[in-house]
Amino acid sequence: MVNRIVVGAHYGLRGWIVQRLSAVIMTLYLLLFIGILLAQRPGEYNAWREVFGGQPMKLATLLFVLSLLAHSWVGMRDILMDYARPTSLRFALEAIVAVLLLAWAGWAVQILWSL
Repeated sequence: MVNRIVVGAHYGLRGWIVQRLSAVIMTLYLLLFIGILLAQRPGEYNAWREVFGGQPMKLATLLFVLSLLAHSWVGMRDILMDYARPTSLRFALEAIVAVLLLAWAGWAVQILWSL
């Protein structure tokens, strides 16, 4: 019999669901983006600005970015939980990753709504 000591916040199932859901959202966005590229064939700056200028595309792109960041967080958290052994080091690295991901989310919002 295996005696397993369970500690922490039990991220397993929640992380798995976040990874799968975010992957589905990113795949759907990719298909949408490919469809737009094939239909409109933007080649210059003004055409690209027109593609990303509408509110639905901004929201879809923001959803993609947030899904990418959530996907990245789960992956990085799992890697750090497996390989960063001193707990203090792991918490410091997780904090750095969280700050970077939040900064990138803010940057994405700034870029999307500056169009």
